[in-house]
Amino acid sequence: MPFSLVLPAVLILLPPSEGKTAPRRGKPLDLAALSSPGLTPTRERVLDALVSLCSGDPARAATVLDLPKTQLDLVDLNQALRTAPTARADAVYSGVLYDALGLATLSAAARRRATSRVRVVSSLFGMVAPTDRIPAYRLSGDATLPGLGSVAGVWRDVLGPEIAALVGDGLLVDLRSGMYAAFWRPQLPRVATVRVLHEVKGKRQVVSHFNKATKGRIVRALLEEGANPRTPAALAGVLRDLGWAVEVADGVRGAVQLDVVVSEL
Repeated sequence: MPFSLVLPAVLILLPPSEGKTAPRRGKPLDLAALSSPGLTPTRERVLDALVSLCSGDPARAATVLDLPKTQLDLVDLNQALRTAPTARADAVYSGVLYDALGLATLSAAARRRATSRVRVVSSLFGMVAPTDRIPAYRLSGDATLPGLGSVAGVWRDVLGPEIAALVGDGLLVDLRSGMYAAFWRPQLPRVATVRVLHEVKGKRQVVSHFNKATKGRIVRALLEEGANPRTPAALAGVLRDLGWAVEVADGVRGAVQLDVVVSEL
């Protein structure tokens, strides 16, 4: 049964990783056991469309999913989603951000905080908690599935109420990448986005590796510290106290953008 949570004062949204660690063993997927049960009907639709596509012509599926012809094993991976082993999402998602975040190596208290305060936006599941058991899958956020349409469009209408219910009157910290930001545009009273700028000899630029790694470290520090800021300004103050250089600027749609300036990884 889905677990109930005390509403956090801060909710952190993360993008998924393109690469995933496939569980070697574990019980099969149970959509009814995932958090945010209001998303179950849409999860069923997306899962059905993806499995159906990948159960047909592998070459066509690879083309639709924009997969290299040398990676048809990913089509097989998707075909078996209903029976494949599952593991906690925090063990399945990998890559630079998740390596820096290191969910599995958090203290016990920080892991409990992550369960209620962190959600990963997913093209297949809409949104998952770190403790949700999921299989490895391959479905990009810009994909369009036959008979369903773009996955971003599918999730756009249903994610909002679920996220709003989780964050309540607290602060949403939106760390999604541009692709996954298209799944839902926040219209909440307290929203902070974070941009990481790499500064070298007075010049600043956004560098993907620095951006992902720094965001992972920020989330890890917030969870370990137990910080629970309720406003963007309070979040900026917490990050400064934790050692980051932070500048505050106006974001889009009423969000407040925090620029975190780093000079080394």
